[in-house]
Amino acid sequence: MQHPLSLHNTLTRRKEPFVPLHSPFVGVYLCGPTVYSEAHVGNARGPVVFDVLTRYLRNLGYTVRYVRNITDVGHLEGDADEGEDKISKRARAQQVEPMQVAQEYANRYRRHMDALGCLPPDIEPLATGHIIEQIQLIEEILANGFAYEANGSVYFDVPKYNNSGNNYGKLSGRVPEELLSGSRENLAGQDEKRSPLDFALWKRADERHLMRWPSPWGEGFPGWHLECSAMSRKYLGQVSDIHGGGLDLMFPHHECEIAQSQASHSHTDEARVWLHNNMITVNGQKMSKSFGNFITISELFAGKHALLSGPYSPMVVRFFLLQAHYRSTVDISDEGLQAARKGYRKLMNGLRQIERLTLPEGTERATDTEKADTELRKLVADCYVGLNDDLNTARCIASLFNLLRKFNGFYNQPATLGQVGEAALGEATQAFRTLVQDILGLRDEPRANAEELLGLTLQFYQEAKAAKDYAKVDVIRAALKEQGILVKDTKAGVDWAYEE
Repeated sequence: MQHPLSLHNTLTRRKEPFVPLHSPFVGVYLCGPTVYSEAHVGNARGPVVFDVLTRYLRNLGYTVRYVRNITDVGHLEGDADEGEDKISKRARAQQVEPMQVAQEYANRYRRHMDALGCLPPDIEPLATGHIIEQIQLIEEILANGFAYEANGSVYFDVPKYNNSGNNYGKLSGRVPEELLSGSRENLAGQDEKRSPLDFALWKRADERHLMRWPSPWGEGFPGWHLECSAMSRKYLGQVSDIHGGGLDLMFPHHECEIAQSQASHSHTDEARVWLHNNMITVNGQKMSKSFGNFITISELFAGKHALLSGPYSPMVVRFFLLQAHYRSTVDISDEGLQAARKGYRKLMNGLRQIERLTLPEGTERATDTEKADTELRKLVADCYVGLNDDLNTARCIASLFNLLRKFNGFYNQPATLGQVGEAALGEATQAFRTLVQDILGLRDEPRANAEELLGLTLQFYQEAKAAKDYAKVDVIRAALKEQGILVKDTKAGVDWAYEE
């Protein structure tokens, strides 16, 4: 199966034609959240990008297995090998079990991803559910001589790995010697490490650590980088097709993943294509919990943040994230979100309009529509050019607006529909639906308030009754009854109840 899709591979630093290892099967892995607090809008970009990627791959005819993990242990403060586990710290502060913290925020994350239109992953593995696999991976790395045990902890030996013909830093472009010279001062308090570049595969649990498991090296917990290597291998094989996440994961997380995978089996990379989405910024600065400049997804939906003038619906947020190419930074602002709302509503109006494109009665279709058909088909093809060019959703959306302008012309002047062939028009309207709904994942959101509409309807009912317009009274009663609502005339006035 061959398709003109190309993706930018961080590992090779160039766009490459996408060729799966075992077509038509495609394995995709996205590094998911550490569930110690609520996700912010920056955390949503990767899932939205990978959702469009998997949707488009399936549209092309591939059978995709999409894995997105949940980190519920091992992610220490500062993304380092020392300090307290982020989930344990939150649990200690709230005086609850760590798994309560992880469950609460994992549930919130799933609800938010569903609201944003992200299809659930085929597999959503938890780090705590794969301790056996992680211990096995460590044992393989130890057996191959690329790790060492120290006081109940196990560390990956980066210098030995590099001196064995491997290249720690090939994903991120970091030079080990420069990393070494800049990190010697950080070795203080980490006497167990042979080199400042070494990273933890397994950490001995001290008295502070609430989550611990038995291992050949004593009670402890896995290092943060280990889980994705172990789970990707279990569900997608030794080498997957696509592995990725946010740009901030490129180093050290993904760099360490590659080293672990190469050190454990046959020196093969963990994935063929490494795909990274860029950051969300606020006034030019990366959105981050550590910087304190973040907007949570709940705050965005509710409009409860100093930067926001009001709430923004999930589909508006999704459109906002997709109107820029995934490798570009996106600066979030109230003005940008308002513009996204207008753009999203234009596409939704377009979906409504194309259902009403009908050749007026008595208007004959032209006998030669070849030129108009070619023009319409080119507008459709342009939409796919953007997607095939490194999943450029920004270009795809711009092309969709060009196609929509053509539809608007037909809608405003229905007689012009006679200039285009019925088959070409059908292809174009179906492509518009597919691109907007099935690939970009944008769905129409009901914006009307049901209670307000019901109140307004009952007001019309009262006015019709007062005017003794009983025909209208009966129409309103019948229409509401079709919706399972009964109108009740009481001494106190008009009320309603569900039909039982």
